Amino acid sequence: MKLKNNQSRPISVVSFLLLTYCLIFLQSCAFVRGTMGEEIKDNNIAKLKKGISSRAEVGAWLGAPDEIVQAGGYEIFHYRQYDSKMGYFVFLSRINVGSNNLYVFFDQQGIVQEVIFGERTKELEFQVWPFGD
Repeated sequence: MKLKNNQSRPISVVSFLLLTYCLIFLQSCAFVRGTMGEEIKDNNIAKLKKGISSRAEVGAWLGAPDEIVQAGGYEIFHYRQYDSKMGYFVFLSRINVGSNNLYVFFDQQGIVQEVIFGERTKELEFQVWPFGD
């Protein structure tokens, strides 16, 4: 598009600079959300009975644990689930990670002795924007 007095060059320079700015700007932001691990369901946790449930029953209800640890004479099954959200905008970034953890302690006979479930707080909302609400 030509302007009066054949001044088409400034428009093409401005267009080029605007296009370059947009390409750089659009490539410098991303938003990613991911989960890891199977959901730990309340009804499966309720099935776990101290002094009664066996290692085989726990495996049937919850599946294979993410980690097995030997500590203090106990075998500990650790189940975990993570939910994360990350965003970055040019040079600003923010990441939020929430996790649920279930620990099942077995005695030497393979019977459940303790169940500990840590659920992420519902009060912490996932935020991407780094400037608060």
